[in-house]
Amino acid sequence: MTYEEIVAAARETVQKIDTAQIQEHAAIEIDITGEGEGAFYVEFTDGAVHVEPYEYYGFDCRIRTNAATFTLLLSGMLDPYSALSDGSINLEGNIEKAILLATALRALS
Repeated sequence: MTYEEIVAAARETVQKIDTAQIQEHAAIEIDITGEGEGAFYVEFTDGAVHVEPYEYYGFDCRIRTNAATFTLLLSGMLDPYSALSDGSINLEGNIEKAILLATALRALS
């Protein structure tokens, strides 16, 4: 999977999130390692969610993982808490912002 395909999949998935109940701002940088390596961010702001293929230097939290794990997280086939516990993902920063994204993605399943 290429970096561009990963970003496109993330954008397609998060556009399905119902942001009506999300009033807080969250900037979550996603760092993909290995195949498809690169950084992009997911941002909740002003009742919308955006995915952009740039590093977000003022992020609230950063999630590092590989493309395969991220794809499983997006599809709901991998529980983010299990992935964090087993080291499949690494988290830096405000865990509450990561939980916001995880909860929003879980609601899509």
